[in-house]
Amino acid sequence: MSVKQPEQEVIILGATLQITLAAARVNAGFNQEQAAEKLGVSRQTIRNWEKGKVAPRVPEMYAISSVYNIPQENIFLPTNSTKSRA
Repeated sequence: MSVKQPEQEVIILGATLQITLAAARVNAGFNQEQAAEKLGVSRQTIRNWEKGKVAPRVPEMYAISSVYNIPQENIFLPTNSTKSRA
């Protein structure tokens, strides 16, 4: 006789699970070229965002969230970005 184990549920209180911009892109099924085309930017721009060389602007983050189908608060942006395209 086997005893059924209760289902385990992970609850994170006070924290938001985040993934990198590159992981969000890959999870959405896009390579850099495809993501660039969907977002109306160059592949180099995608690379710069993912490497933290330049931060996406607010309108771009809305588009990224929509195209990648992930809430903005779940996307981690590298902190070494010192430039923002204004």
